[in-house]
Amino acid sequence: MLAPALRGYSPRRMQRKYVFLAVVALVVIVLDQYTKFLTLDRLTGAFDGASSKVGVFFSAAPEAGWDSYHFRPKEAVTVSESFFRFRYAENPGAAFGLFRNLPENLRGPLFHLVSLGAVVLIAFYYSKLTGAKVERWAKWGLPLVLGGAIGNYLDRLSRGFVIDFLEAHWFEKAYWPAFNVADSAIVVGVGLLVVDSFVRKESKVEKVAVARG
Repeated sequence: MLAPALRGYSPRRMQRKYVFLAVVALVVIVLDQYTKFLTLDRLTGAFDGASSKVGVFFSAAPEAGWDSYHFRPKEAVTVSESFFRFRYAENPGAAFGLFRNLPENLRGPLFHLVSLGAVVLIAFYYSKLTGAKVERWAKWGLPLVLGGAIGNYLDRLSRGFVIDFLEAHWFEKAYWPAFNVADSAIVVGVGLLVVDSFVRKESKVEKVAVARG
């Protein structure tokens, strides 16, 4: 008799599962990189006089100069004076600025290791999904985290820091650390995985209760 995890298995079903993983992650990556490209174009002078904007975007950044920025920031774009704006920011650390004060000789290898490790772990856990309805939260959460992790990792590979441009604040009195699309995907994905852990735990408890009659 087949184990529960293998019931309903078929090569086509498994193929669709991995296509879903790749498509969701790719959408996040493309959206993340495109919005960062627009950020450099609209909120900095990075492309001023450049013959190829794409070439500048994927090249190593110039040395920091303008108040420790590698690219000269332009004026922020205010969406809501009390709550939200688009503002160029550079983050050499992890999501929301974590570990940004670590020395470069430690920070670089650490983020390479963490990024690659995250990709391996996500692929491993995703391979364990069977397609059951109860796994729908993980089915979405894992690709979102994967896309976000790769999106920020591409920044670190090309220029050594991550571009942020979303800034939330409360009447200029309290600020949420600047973030980007990749950070948002990671946060949403992790939230879905937290929901998944509770949903599947409750499902297991219900199955045990039914089995005991």
